[in-house]
Amino acid sequence: MEGADDELTAEDRRFLSLAVPASAFVGGLCCFTPVVTVLLGLGSVSYAASLTDLLYYQYAWVFRLAGLTFLLCALGVYLYRSEGICSLDEARRSRRRVVNLVAITVALSGLAYVLWLYVIVELLGLALGIW
Repeated sequence: MEGADDELTAEDRRFLSLAVPASAFVGGLCCFTPVVTVLLGLGSVSYAASLTDLLYYQYAWVFRLAGLTFLLCALGVYLYRSEGICSLDEARRSRRRVVNLVAITVALSGLAYVLWLYVIVELLGLALGIW
């Protein structure tokens, strides 16, 4: 039977509701930047399309790595501040909780990234005629 330490607390849910969308946003900036450029009138649709080609096809891995780095750093800070985990020994003692929180965070972030980039930004780009 699962212990009470394995359940998500309200603080965990608050962390997830802040960190997951933020990391998905950072990871999807490769395609959202051209959309913002057009929406703010800073460039034409053709400029945004060429910017998309550059950012997505050559530098998408940088944005994805930045999103993952942001997520892991936020998770580390959260575990340090809320759980008081600042050593490997303390992490081993609450291993199940840490592993569960990391797995949930990474899974939700992957889902949020796919939803953000391949649904929301894709529909915005299609509506603006960028791609």
